[in-house]
Amino acid sequence: MAKRAASRADRIGLRAAMADRLLPFMVAAMSFLAALALAGSIAASALATHWLSGAQGLITIEVPNPGQPVAANGPRRADAVLTLLQATPGLADAHVLSRQSLATLLKPWLGAAASDGTLPIALPAVIVAHSRTATPDPATLDAKLAGIAPGTLVESGASWAARLEALTDSLRASAAAVLVIVALVAASVVAVAVRAGLAQRREAIEIIHGLGALDSDIANQFARRAMRLAATGGLIGALVALPVLVWLGRLSASFVASAPSINTNPASALASALPPLLWASPVLFTVATALIGWVAAQATVRGWLKQLT
Repeated sequence: MAKRAASRADRIGLRAAMADRLLPFMVAAMSFLAALALAGSIAASALATHWLSGAQGLITIEVPNPGQPVAANGPRRADAVLTLLQATPGLADAHVLSRQSLATLLKPWLGAAASDGTLPIALPAVIVAHSRTATPDPATLDAKLAGIAPGTLVESGASWAARLEALTDSLRASAAAVLVIVALVAASVVAVAVRAGLAQRREAIEIIHGLGALDSDIANQFARRAMRLAATGGLIGALVALPVLVWLGRLSASFVASAPSINTNPASALASALPPLLWASPVLFTVATALIGWVAAQATVRGWLKQLT
């Protein structure tokens, strides 16, 4: 009964005209690339949000020759700068980084020399502070610091935050462009497959169309076939992409939060490796590719049938 119903539904031989191998494979490849682009956009947004929360209000002050006194019998340059920062409205938690913390920061560039005292030059003192709602004017702060300890450098996290935000916006725009291109390519693949089916079943379609079959009836048959094949490809591509996305998510987890403990439940660790949107990507891409297949097939068949009249 099922075969008989399928044969009645496939009145113009679309199962033979539109094979179920190449089209799903091509759409699956497009779906895989789209999943990677979507994951890249989400990851960039998450990393930027995490880093911006810490860098946006951070101010770093480098004090060269920190041990020299400001004046005769005066405090050291580093202590004088720290006292000024602690008394500056809008700044909080001003403190000098310890030698060990500074050596840890500089180790990737200076190696062991950053901690064993073999550097030929003296390291500056690094003071870190966080700005509150009322951020001090940078020009005023620079002038005050220059009056106490000339040569002091101030680096605000706001400038880095602006650059990071611009980079994040460009990555989002690139991911959106990739998704649009992938959708257009998938629609083109569907259109090519449909036109190949039209060319193969041209005589049968012309006879049915000449006997009074509506354009919508013929287009719907092609659209249903294309929709099923495209949805199959979209589902396969998204499912294949999930293990890759989980692996990449576990690699990038250390940039957002601390590494999971040894006793972490494997199921919980796997669930937290990806945001919910990516876990739902098989459903989303199945629906999206089915819609692309339907629209592309409808447009192709209706345009082709108009040429017959």
